[in-house]
Amino acid sequence: MFVDEVDIHIKAGDGGSGSLSFRREKFVPKGGPDGGNGGAGGSVFLVADPHRNTLVHFRFNPDYKAQRGGNGAGALRTGRGGRDMEIPVPVGTLVFKIDPETGEKQQAADLTIVGQRVLLAQGGRGGLGNAHFATATNRAPRKVQPGEPGQQFDLHLKLKLLADVGLVGYPNAGKSTLISVISAAKPKIAAYPFTTLTPNLGVVALSGDRDFVVADVPGLIEGAHEGHGLGHQFLRHIERTKVIIHMVDVSGASGRDPVEDLDTIRQELELYNPELLAKPHLVAANKIDAVDDPKRVTALEKRAKKLKLKFFQISAVAGTGVKELIEAAWPIIAKARELEAKALALGEDATGDLSAGLSTVALAKVEALAEAEVPADYNPALMPPLRSGTPKKR
Repeated sequence: MFVDEVDIHIKAGDGGSGSLSFRREKFVPKGGPDGGNGGAGGSVFLVADPHRNTLVHFRFNPDYKAQRGGNGAGALRTGRGGRDMEIPVPVGTLVFKIDPETGEKQQAADLTIVGQRVLLAQGGRGGLGNAHFATATNRAPRKVQPGEPGQQFDLHLKLKLLADVGLVGYPNAGKSTLISVISAAKPKIAAYPFTTLTPNLGVVALSGDRDFVVADVPGLIEGAHEGHGLGHQFLRHIERTKVIIHMVDVSGASGRDPVEDLDTIRQELELYNPELLAKPHLVAANKIDAVDDPKRVTALEKRAKKLKLKFFQISAVAGTGVKELIEAAWPIIAKARELEAKALALGEDATGDLSAGLSTVALAKVEALAEAEVPADYNPALMPPLRSGTPKKR
């Protein structure tokens, strides 16, 4: 089952309570307070896992809760810290926080790198024990702090597959056939519309240790933006692609005009997201071995040249022209990867946003700490000072 959108609830662990305790030892009168602090609650992280390609595992397990911190104890013993929870998600997952009052969704993270780890819910801080409230005038305090509650959020996860090439076109244009020929993917192939109901990914291996990922999305038809056919629900999976290949059936078996097919698909892409038309596009006239009227191919080629798009005549079944098509896509992919590598090395994204120089994890931690509330009775001056250097030998 392919699931690319899901809602979940996460809850970080609560902090442990501080201990109210006094030292009780023989021959030590008035030993004083010795209540330890509570342990911090565990935090919730999302981790990009390359071994997952769908969000289906969240469908039946929507609630996630990290371990709470242990309570403090006598003899200045600090409570045990709660264990952090790491939730694996597919690479390319967008994370949105849902406002509980308005229901609005605000993007919180975008996991696009394998192993990327993002903090989304900060664990609660442990409460202070009564030993920290001892002063010269209050030698036996009976005051302690409860642990702070951990953060909790309702999240909306949306998957956008990471692929270098996206295949688009009408149903039965030959998209699934092409991806099965150029990669090891085995999508369902049949002679009826909408055979492909979910996106398929395939890895294309070229000579010289070159490879890239191809995404085959379900077919589009006119009016897809209004919900006709399968609608636009899968087009987000080609938003991250570096090049889009239009598969156009020129055999005449469909009874449609290839030029109109190309224009219709481009219009649907523009209605979904105008930025898709700004990407490099290639036009592949498929089923060239079954053409009954060469004028159909000529008209499509003229239209592609007018749009300043590279045109290829291929037959996915016979393999004719397929190598030339994928080789034409490679320079575009290589150049885009080079630009991404330079942007990553500079510590900024393609738009020049310097805030991206910080990692997503660091930004999430800063945000979480900024939002954390400090108890009114918390006094940092009562915390024991940190020791520096090496201890002196007695």
